[in-house]
Amino acid sequence: MKKIDKDSYYLNIARAVAEKSNCRVVAFGCLIVKDDQIISTGYTGSPRKTKDCIDLGFCIRRRNNIESGRGYEICRSVHAEMNAIINAARSGVSLLNGDMYMHTSRKDEDGLTPTKAYPCLLCKKMIINAGLKRFIGSNPDGTFSVYQVEDWVRDWQDLEDLTQDREQYKTEYKAGHKS
Repeated sequence: MKKIDKDSYYLNIARAVAEKSNCRVVAFGCLIVKDDQIISTGYTGSPRKTKDCIDLGFCIRRRNNIESGRGYEICRSVHAEMNAIINAARSGVSLLNGDMYMHTSRKDEDGLTPTKAYPCLLCKKMIINAGLKRFIGSNPDGTFSVYQVEDWVRDWQDLEDLTQDREQYKTEYKAGHKS
């Protein structure tokens, strides 16, 4: 019998956290681990005590035909990575040198379809400033990718425009589709 490795173990927990997501379009789950202990979790969802898109029955970004990766400021949801960082701050827990694990799925008529877990540029900046060491994201094929946050910092030192970042969050959604 083979023992599960720690990264897979924590990603399985991140997948369970994603099931709590109250976004109509995606299910993102995130956890932060430090010294082999889970110190924070977060999922994609509306701010505390406010209505979410499931309650409202629509996604405002889809209703306005806004492509994924754009128009985050009008989205009702807070990203899973942001929520994990915020939840640690609410508890007074340091994230320095911790690892962030993330699982993502797209919600569709067939249920949840796994997608590549990777932070948007805004979340990437928050991960850097939080002092996290690694980002471990699930892949659709059941594997995972490990990123060293210090590599992101090094890559960005010479960029004039962060949209030149060599790897960014991507999704299949294009404006014109309804969800």
